[in-house]
Amino acid sequence: MLTQSVSSWKTLHRYFGTTSGDLYQAYLDGQITDHEFVYEDIKRWKATRSKIHRDEVVRAFAGSRLMPGMREVVDELKSEGIDVIIVSAGIDVYVSMIAQMLKVDDWIANGIAFDEEGWMLDEGVIRVRANNKSSAIDRVCELRGYLPEDIICVGDSSVDLSMSASGASFVGFNPTRDVDIETFLSLGVQIFEKEQLDDLKNHLLSS
Repeated sequence: MLTQSVSSWKTLHRYFGTTSGDLYQAYLDGQITDHEFVYEDIKRWKATRSKIHRDEVVRAFAGSRLMPGMREVVDELKSEGIDVIIVSAGIDVYVSMIAQMLKVDDWIANGIAFDEEGWMLDEGVIRVRANNKSSAIDRVCELRGYLPEDIICVGDSSVDLSMSASGASFVGFNPTRDVDIETFLSLGVQIFEKEQLDDLKNHLLSS
């Protein structure tokens, strides 16, 4: 959502020449857990080569670019005293890069485990359950002293709606899949397209 890349997981699948559409559907259908999803992702990457180093994962994300105008939006929100925090089920190596580029106030994301020498292990690190992001929002509130009703969550996928279960409000931004758009519309979620980034910013500033 913050960048021109669709997903950090998809970026790695493209890099390694693998796919995960079937896994994502199985996850949405409740057939596999977050841990199982990541385990199977890693298994597919490792099937393409015997060992994968963390440096190669970093290289896979080289050249990632922010969505045009996003840096300015974040800067203005922060200048108005609004904390900007990334809550992502994406990969921490990638999310940390984006967090530094945008100079956000905090971030939390999932990850891939590496050994002491930087070689990829078989397990992932789950900090944000994709279909239960409200638990991550609750942790953010506890750590930073926020009230859920003071939080506005912005997401591009129907699974992001789980953030609002904490009591936070939610708006959609630049959903790309038809199923997500349909879900947002059916629930009356306000949607901003990427061409409406300034409108999203004004909405956040006035809420």
